[in-house]
Amino acid sequence: MTASGWSANQFSALLGAYHSGPGLTEATTTALFGVYVLGLIPGLFLGGPLADRRGRRPVVFSALAVSALATALLMAGATVTGLLWPGRFLTGIGAGALLGAGSAWIKELSSPPYDTVSAAGAAARRSGLFLSVGFATGGPAAALIAQWAPAPLVTAYLPHLVLSAAAALAAARTPETARSGGQLAATAAAGCGAGAVQAGSTTAGPRTAGSTTAGPRTAGSTTVGPRTGGSAAVVAPTGGSATVVAPTGGSATVAAPTGGHVSPAATGNASATAPAAPVATPGIAFRRLVAPVAPWVFVAPSIALATLPGLVDAGLTGWQTMYAGLVTAVTPGTGLLVAPLARRLAARHRVATAVAGLAAVILGLLLAAFAVAGIRPDVALLAAAVLGAGYGLCVAYGLTEVAALAPPDRLARLTARFWALCYLGFCTPYAITLLSGWFSPATILLAAVVPAAATLALIARRGTRHTH
Repeated sequence: MTASGWSANQFSALLGAYHSGPGLTEATTTALFGVYVLGLIPGLFLGGPLADRRGRRPVVFSALAVSALATALLMAGATVTGLLWPGRFLTGIGAGALLGAGSAWIKELSSPPYDTVSAAGAAARRSGLFLSVGFATGGPAAALIAQWAPAPLVTAYLPHLVLSAAAALAAARTPETARSGGQLAATAAAGCGAGAVQAGSTTAGPRTAGSTTAGPRTAGSTTVGPRTGGSAAVVAPTGGSATVVAPTGGSATVAAPTGGHVSPAATGNASATAPAAPVATPGIAFRRLVAPVAPWVFVAPSIALATLPGLVDAGLTGWQTMYAGLVTAVTPGTGLLVAPLARRLAARHRVATAVAGLAAVILGLLLAAFAVAGIRPDVALLAAAVLGAGYGLCVAYGLTEVAALAPPDRLARLTARFWALCYLGFCTPYAITLLSGWFSPATILLAAVVPAAATLALIARRGTRHTH
């Protein structure tokens, strides 16, 4: 996941170098930035289902190899610029396949029997964390090399090749978690999935910490008893019902991936006992609560990385590449720093993280518009930090929701669908470039506040209705 984030962001920090070196136009470099998405979408939609059918390992390692090949083509593009196009396209293919399969792999490795300690939501936090580490380090490393090293548009890509090799070696002994057909290997072999039973009922008694997840079943019901801390996440069975009693002073998160219904005895505290309405199927819940937020995950950082530096660095002669590298560190770096806040917000309300993330995106867009209008690189850096916070909160919300909604045999493909919608946001810089022929960039950034605010209002309303 770190190698995937690195491969995506190493090119972003070099946009200024491609202007001054090979002399590529702003429209060309912005288009190259967007070509990544054209490869990423099929990579996600092919890699996710393939990982469900064939397993996580083969897809992840194949994607890592494609990503390394793409970096080699980008290195060759320093002299043959035409190779930059397939290089960026294959970067998207590799990243897309790796994100879908890798996120699912991390989710399963963070669950019993591989991990019996981590609390609910740990997998989403780990996926977002290591992806953001790659985003936060790939750009600055490429910028530093491009600023002072010889043959900058070649040597700047060398660290990714080293990282890819190290990632392959590190993951070589990681166990496969899925069998052909999408069944969890551990569940199929030993029946170790949380609550993986065929009939009857299961009752989990009092606990003092951690989390309890009731997995897929075909009949009967599951009841999770009271606890004194932590959170309870219950996945409704295929044809039965699930009842969750919230922990004292904690919160309960309920998801129904395959139908049925969930009746919470408490949804936010121990005193709330009103029965809930039937919960939507995973597809409906995904479309209503996740899909509207997903594009904003990368609308925010793509504006910070590909749009802002070129519009505010006029007075930074000779240091444009370093400034772009600083932006590529600050943006995802802030996304990492808000992870604890994302956890606290998720404990308060199901959509609180999404609402806070979209609010940060709106504030970031307002700051970005002010920075561009006044050509203020300092304000643009602040805007990048706020946009990065919006990215971090939105991606944490989306990954957590997907992990709760998806049944095991559809986890990778639903994860891939989420990432595909996220990466639509990477087309934003190119759209801004096209619209700049009619409107000023500051006006375009201000106009982007309107759909962001509409999405925030929509999610707040739907989230309230869905959880009460």
